[in-house]
Amino acid sequence: MSPRWSHLAAAAALCLCAAAGPAHAGGDQVKKIAEQALANVPGKVITAVEVDYAPGGKSGPHRHAGSATIFAYVLEGSIRSQLEGQPAHIYHAGESWFEPPGAHHIVSENASKSAPAKLLAVFVADSGATLTTFDHH
Repeated sequence: MSPRWSHLAAAAALCLCAAAGPAHAGGDQVKKIAEQALANVPGKVITAVEVDYAPGGKSGPHRHAGSATIFAYVLEGSIRSQLEGQPAHIYHAGESWFEPPGAHHIVSENASKSAPAKLLAVFVADSGATLTTFDHH
């Protein structure tokens, strides 16, 4: 494993998933950690983002790119996540899950009103894809 990826793996041992982009009014802060074209999978890029949730913070309902498979890992605290058509689930620090391409996230939030939460989301998607699009209200 290259030093770059070992640092990413270490970061993954600390974080979970939501949306890729700047800070949102809903109480989450999103920071891109790494982005790299996959030499062995032409046209695909791996992007890692860290999502920090304030106590009670959340991301608005959103969809992920139709080409994006997502690995999410909770680094700190607890995250409540729900994809359309599935029950909500609370993931705790050290737990992870995968999301299929085009997933519609109807709930993505800190499960605690008093403690922060953090997750790492790793997207494997088409080069140039918009990773997250928020629902319009």
